Amino acid sequence: MKKIGFLSFGHWTPSQQSATRSAADVLSQSIDLAVAAEELGADGAYFRVHHFARQLSSPFPLLAAIGARTSRIEIGTGVIDMRYENPLYMVEDAGSADLISGGRLQLGISRGSPEQVVEGWRYFGYQPGEGEDDAAMARRHTEVFLDQLEGKGFAEPNPRPMFPNPPGLLRLEPHSEGLRKRIWWGSATNATAEWAARLGMNLQSSTLKFDETGEPLHRQQADQIRAYRAAWKEAGHDWTPRVSVSRSIFALTTDMDRAYFGRGGNEQDSIGYIDEKTRAVFGRSYAAEPDRLIEQLKGDEAIAEADTLLLTVPNQLGVAYNAHVIEAILKHVAPGLGWR
Repeated sequence: MKKIGFLSFGHWTPSQQSATRSAADVLSQSIDLAVAAEELGADGAYFRVHHFARQLSSPFPLLAAIGARTSRIEIGTGVIDMRYENPLYMVEDAGSADLISGGRLQLGISRGSPEQVVEGWRYFGYQPGEGEDDAAMARRHTEVFLDQLEGKGFAEPNPRPMFPNPPGLLRLEPHSEGLRKRIWWGSATNATAEWAARLGMNLQSSTLKFDETGEPLHRQQADQIRAYRAAWKEAGHDWTPRVSVSRSIFALTTDMDRAYFGRGGNEQDSIGYIDEKTRAVFGRSYAAEPDRLIEQLKGDEAIAEADTLLLTVPNQLGVAYNAHVIEAILKHVAPGLGWR
């Protein structure tokens, strides 16, 4: 068995060809797609977070709304850029969304990706400390966030409060028990995967990774996952973590599928630079008839290593078509691979 969810980047554009022409469209359709995915038997609804872009940005109102409309499906992010976050306020937002959903939040966080603006986190009031770069700042924010999720008191109460306080130091509220074990780190390198393991976070490995060996993405990710699990074991945590990978996978079962995705052209990994120094390997897309797709996916070592698969969906094609994309994988592909 493997958990299967979707990952939406939440694109919108005022184009006649897009089913999501505004931010309102994206938000309402994201809720509707999560509801549809739950009805189809999918396991997760995950959303990417970008700032200064025509994409989803502030995730917690959306996650809370989905939590109120669904009852079973996991609700998560992949990922929140921690360079932009106030970790204490984030604890309150995450706790609220988790309680509304009944403990179904699976929160993916990370350093983030290349941005729409130069050093956008500065506009949010954050800057690296002495000796830090922006990645180190993100990790510092993360460590504060994880510490506060433990729910321990740390703030001195007012001796004359407006409302009665419980005894002792005060913690952030609302506190959601168990959320600390449902935090994931989106890692693009082996080193940050091992760091995440030491801190007791689950692992998200996306459709790109820093090119550390020159091998295909799925092999580099499989090695990353194995390094993560070794670091987890060495850290001595007393629970079993989860690992997800993201893939663009389309089962061609209708003429519309073939028109959208049946032309090929992205059947190999590609190499690019996410900044002037960093070479990255970007994963291929899978698009084929179900029988052929099953055989192709059998060779993906990273999917085999992971317990969770997130299907990146073309959200601008609308809720009905994306529900069809998810259903086709669940119905025609997952059983043939032993995922269902």
